[in-house]
Amino acid sequence: MKKIALPQWTARPFSIFDTGWFLVSAGDFASNRWNAMTVSWGFLGTMWSKPVAQIVIRPQRYTREFLDESDTFTLSAFPAENRTALQYLGTHSGRDGDKVAAAGLTPMAAPTVAAPAFREASLVLECRKLFRQPMTADSFLDKQIAEANYPTGDFHIQYIGEVLGAYEP
Repeated sequence: MKKIALPQWTARPFSIFDTGWFLVSAGDFASNRWNAMTVSWGFLGTMWSKPVAQIVIRPQRYTREFLDESDTFTLSAFPAENRTALQYLGTHSGRDGDKVAAAGLTPMAAPTVAAPAFREASLVLECRKLFRQPMTADSFLDKQIAEANYPTGDFHIQYIGEVLGAYEP
């Protein structure tokens, strides 16, 4: 994979998550103890004078267990032709089998972190966890957001990771 210099990297910040989606992976690829899921809410920017990626994961998601156990994670973006695979990975659990194989993607070792990257990805961000915080109902200033998105009270957990490197095939 070819490393991208972060200061020169450009992204479409209002569509890279919302319409582009990322696959977040956490765990250890070498020991085959990892999981991945699609994420479509988050941001990329600067926090604490570091380049960061923020993602949110619902507490019941299997990938959350790997995120909590790991110091690092990857975010992989894909070309449009992989949209069906990303939809599958966002709606099926790794607890029930090898959903990555079922989606037709090829995991591979990331350049420096333990979590995998994917051969089909057009971009891979390697991240080191800096922050974890569960969202709560009383944190929402606009109560309609909480009511519309969390009717069962399963508030996301927010993770912020320092982007250690960006890569393309």
